[in-house]
Amino acid sequence: MPYLAELLTGLATTLELTVVSLLLGGVLALLLTWVLEQKIPVLRQLTECYLLLFTGTPLLVQIFLIYYGPAQFDWLKHSWAWEWLKQPWFCAVLALGFNTAAYSTRLFKGALDAVPSGEVLACKALGMTAWQTLSVKLRQALRRAVPGYSNEVILVLKGSSLASTITIMDVMGIAQRLQGQTYDTLGVFGTAGLIYLVFNGALTLLFRLLERRVLAFQLSR
Repeated sequence: MPYLAELLTGLATTLELTVVSLLLGGVLALLLTWVLEQKIPVLRQLTECYLLLFTGTPLLVQIFLIYYGPAQFDWLKHSWAWEWLKQPWFCAVLALGFNTAAYSTRLFKGALDAVPSGEVLACKALGMTAWQTLSVKLRQALRRAVPGYSNEVILVLKGSSLASTITIMDVMGIAQRLQGQTYDTLGVFGTAGLIYLVFNGALTLLFRLLERRVLAFQLSR
């Protein structure tokens, strides 16, 4: 594999994009899930529009809009925000983070809705506050959410490859540069695909272990 060493130089950028995007998306998803759970009228409608926008359009379109879109507004180019919005890495994180937040919100809300209503009624009968009841629901929803969220993490890792379309030198960005230099499409992209395959496989095994631990914890209670 003559290209492996050079492609691995972009691995840090790929993993950095993935981790930061997941952190941003996770925080947003928890906030949006709380909004949906509390059923606050105006905020709920805005959240539903957000979810529809980011789950109903391709990630690549979102990356292009966030990266190229702000440059169409002169007032934005002269604002403090332009120092951030002109950076490809920051725009890629925003797109990936906003995208995974939408899908994670759907996942978290579905897991909460799957909690038996009898447990909620029992919490109310015991005089628990709304926050205490939500805490109980979250613990029960955790086991249901882990398998689906593991898939989302893998999708974000694979989706980070689209950041190469806005000049980011991650694994795929370096692969595109090498292919342009060598024209060895099969060798270059085959090696890049292998790198993603190995890391996705490792993540799958890691989440399976986590699922077993969560399940064991739930059964021991």
